Amino acid sequence: MRYLMYYLIVINIAAWLMYGLDKWKAKSGAWRISERALLLVALAGGSVGALAGMMLFRHKTRKAKFVIGVPVMFVAHCVIAAALIIRFL
Repeated sequence: MRYLMYYLIVINIAAWLMYGLDKWKAKSGAWRISERALLLVALAGGSVGALAGMMLFRHKTRKAKFVIGVPVMFVAHCVIAAALIIRFL
């Protein structure tokens, strides 16, 4: 359980950083992080970081697959986390 917690911390920080970096690259006209990579990091457990990055950096907030997909992943991750907590307590 401890390793899962460490994993979730790292993946959420990575997601948040990726959204911020992609926003910065979008403004500066540099190479971008693919939408697929941004969604995959959210799906891999980084939905909290992705949602925070979307809101803080105001990034990808006009694309339906992000506006709908990331919150749906967040809710799914919350349900999974609750089930794991209940199971192991």
